[in-house]
Amino acid sequence: MAAGVLSQAGYYMGDNLYRANAHNPKGFFECAEVNGINEDILERVVPGRPRIIGNWLFGHRPERNQRWLASLAVGTRLVAPEKVAERIQGLVRREPYCFKDPRFSYTLPIWRPWLKNTSFVCMFRDPASTARSMLRSCELQPSLRGLDLSFRHAIRCWVAIYSHILQVHRYEGDWLFLHYDQLVEHSGRERLAAFSGAPVDHHFPEKSLRTSFDSSEVGTKAKAVYAELCELAGSERCMLRTNCKCT
Repeated sequence: MAAGVLSQAGYYMGDNLYRANAHNPKGFFECAEVNGINEDILERVVPGRPRIIGNWLFGHRPERNQRWLASLAVGTRLVAPEKVAERIQGLVRREPYCFKDPRFSYTLPIWRPWLKNTSFVCMFRDPASTARSMLRSCELQPSLRGLDLSFRHAIRCWVAIYSHILQVHRYEGDWLFLHYDQLVEHSGRERLAAFSGAPVDHHFPEKSLRTSFDSSEVGTKAKAVYAELCELAGSERCMLRTNCKCT
């Protein structure tokens, strides 16, 4: 939704953006080259499944085009594959740009040397609702077929993604944290416009597409990460087990 709100602002978002589907009817605003670079980076630290027995014993391991659902420990050392610098530079020279990929939560350090005058937007929802969305993606998206993702694994992924942002990335560069519900409201879009200096499309968000709050138990770690995100977003009312109405 954040990328969609900025999609008419003149940013280069990549070539041949992925088409909308039943899970994301207004589009993804992601391109294969950005995703592919990040997949190549993660492939070195996120092992695939062994042949023959892999789907039976290691079905939860994400493979090619699935590694945005990996759970990478904070502190994992990433190494840039051959020619990845050239590919990144080819993208970022198309200024102004706006790239979206959940894999950036892990791969951002590889991109940083070539990012100039770049700011960062961290969007989030409550962990249980996000985990349910991940599970629906596995059901609907062909690229995720064969991945045996459980609710527990999805929560682990959510915690890992945002732990990297909170513990590492946010201390370098300008960051804006926004809860999903904040961006649905006009005030959140105004904050994004002020932060980016770009015009936003106030007609893009549709409240009818907002998924209902999920009150499933997510564990102490996920609750702590969510509370920290809410504090950074300036939303004191984002609480688990209550329907979030962010200010």
